[in-house]
Amino acid sequence: MLKKIKVNDVRLGMYLQEVCGSWMDHPFWKRSFKLSEYKELNTLKNCGVDEIWIDTSKGLDVDAGMAALSQEEAELKVESELKKIEQASQKTEAPVSLQIELIAAKKIHTKTKEAVVSMFSDVRMGNALKLDDALSLVDEINQSIARNSSALVSLTRLKNVDDYTYLHSVAVCVLMMALGRQLGLEDKVLKQVGLAGLMHDLGKVFIPKEVLNKPGKLTEEEFNIVKMHPLKGWEFLKNSNEVNDLTLDVCRHHHERVDGKGYPDKLSGEALTLFARMGAICDVYDAITSNRCYKKGWEPAESIRKMAEWKDGHFDEAIFHAFVKTVGIYPTGTLLKLKSGRLGVVTDQSQHSLTKPLVKVFFSTRSNAPILQETIDLSKSPDSIANLENPLQWGFDLDEIMGV
Repeated sequence: MLKKIKVNDVRLGMYLQEVCGSWMDHPFWKRSFKLSEYKELNTLKNCGVDEIWIDTSKGLDVDAGMAALSQEEAELKVESELKKIEQASQKTEAPVSLQIELIAAKKIHTKTKEAVVSMFSDVRMGNALKLDDALSLVDEINQSIARNSSALVSLTRLKNVDDYTYLHSVAVCVLMMALGRQLGLEDKVLKQVGLAGLMHDLGKVFIPKEVLNKPGKLTEEEFNIVKMHPLKGWEFLKNSNEVNDLTLDVCRHHHERVDGKGYPDKLSGEALTLFARMGAICDVYDAITSNRCYKKGWEPAESIRKMAEWKDGHFDEAIFHAFVKTVGIYPTGTLLKLKSGRLGVVTDQSQHSLTKPLVKVFFSTRSNAPILQETIDLSKSPDSIANLENPLQWGFDLDEIMGV
């Protein structure tokens, strides 16, 4: 039986069917789940939501939940759990500004690209994979994302046509780890997710370059050849003792769709793991925002809007919502026109609102001239977004303005 209750009446053991309000207003990516951890309970009670729907056939009812523990016992347990959370948080990397983290992120980005180039070269030569360096870099990526996720995420856009395959692997690694943090994955799993991102496209080594890099539209036969890369990568990796099941899964299934219309196995619904669903979203986002030999990449915000149109059947909706929270509705690198007439580029996401990012303003459309650059937090500013702008039409180098 479904029942709407006040958040203050929520207790462990209840089955949360739905959080009232928009998915943008709360931190949970799962549609429904049983509340079994004090951390989830505390998050729910402090995220600003007033009411939720519970399913009493799958969990405790209000009265039963109240009877499960005395108020004093519950408060003591919650207090104890919060202390553990606080102690754990003190061990994590302290947040730093985008500009500071970009210094470290650029070095990590370069080293990771070199590691991917080396891995792909080893596969072409028929050599065994050496994963120690890759695992060390995945750990550095994890730490950088913990300090400021926007730094490495902003660098994922920097690609040229010749390096696309390698830098796409780096980008998917970064995006999957950032998404994994949003989903609350543990560090051990995050590192496996990162390695899976690095290696998801390894099968492209076995695709003829003239097909893979063809500047025009592929024929049906050529497209079928390209579609073999997930299986070819999986076949190579499954013979390596160092590669785990998570990496094999993402390599083989990152082109599957929740409606079963993907490839190579046409899996659908519950047959797709969380990690395959994550890989599918991160792979598509980076692909459509990148310049390729046959097309110009879409702008970040435009890409998010396109993916939102495709999510029914293509992506897992809950994971896609978590991804949007990761990169923002207006991702880093988006050019915006504000109602004041100023142009600004998104440099970071606000902690308060998905629709009000941090923006570095640099140009006035009213005077048609550059202005003193400053970064403003739209969640704290009287100014607001008027519309998206195409940087190509203005001729701006947004990476230079951002300091990337």
